[in-house]
Amino acid sequence: MELVRGLHNIRHRHKGCVLTIGKFDGVHLGHQAVLKSLVEQARKMALPATVMVFEPQPEELFRPDTAPARLSRLRDKYTELKKLGVDRLLCVKFDRRFSEQSARHFVEDLLVDKLGIQFLVVGDDFRFGRDRKGDFNMLQAEGRQCGFSVVSTQSLRLQDCRISSTAVRDALANGDMALAESMLGRKFSIASKVIHGDKKGRTIGFPTANLLLNRCKAPVAGVFAVRVKSELGIFDGVANIGTRPTLNGTRSQLEVHLFDFDEHLYGLHIEVELLKKLRDEQKFASLQHLQQQIQADAQQAREFLSLSGNR
Repeated sequence: MELVRGLHNIRHRHKGCVLTIGKFDGVHLGHQAVLKSLVEQARKMALPATVMVFEPQPEELFRPDTAPARLSRLRDKYTELKKLGVDRLLCVKFDRRFSEQSARHFVEDLLVDKLGIQFLVVGDDFRFGRDRKGDFNMLQAEGRQCGFSVVSTQSLRLQDCRISSTAVRDALANGDMALAESMLGRKFSIASKVIHGDKKGRTIGFPTANLLLNRCKAPVAGVFAVRVKSELGIFDGVANIGTRPTLNGTRSQLEVHLFDFDEHLYGLHIEVELLKKLRDEQKFASLQHLQQQIQADAQQAREFLSLSGNR
């Protein structure tokens, strides 16, 4: 799958496509249904199936303090879109200048002149352009005038509940990993590169692999039983996601202690599947109290992971 980063990298060969526009945060089952239909349509028309996303997401630009926690970063989206057969991911830099262009300019300059769209799939609540004046009805009118088709996405339902990124976030916030998995179609995971930490875990007998979350805020927090996938193999473990209040931390990060593992993972890209929430993060009176709690957490995680259904 081709990644095109920035409008300045659009070339003449990118003209002519079947396109969808959205956040696709989490690439959940609702998104997957839309994307599978997009790919099918693209194959029928012998055109590349193209997905347009914005970085940062609009809420992160206009109201960063209240923007929702991200389920997936651009790299995560790329991975999931590729699995679904998408041919091209176009990442548009979303800044004040881009947001100030008129809705008509967005359609006629970008969608028609630069991308040459033949078929467009968007939500019927999609708004775009300066003051969000562009909407689904406008796109249909422009499509009739410029020669492209416009269809609306439909919400996929699970147990009569709308599958949405918000619903997945709510499930994660409530520690309901099974519900989140049922909506994502896979276990929720966080993937990143292992970095050097302050080595405090080693001093209490629990060395950890440290991952920066690289996002405004994490959709999950607390202590989890986890499964870690890496080029060295698959390992069980226990993880903490948060600021490490006992150590007076301020930056949110993910720390993973792998069971029965004594190698190092520095510099490797690993994926951490969060399988069960054990407890919320809390501040302890001393490192000794923290050590005792981690021992209990590790034992609880081992017991959960040893069940036949989690092997």
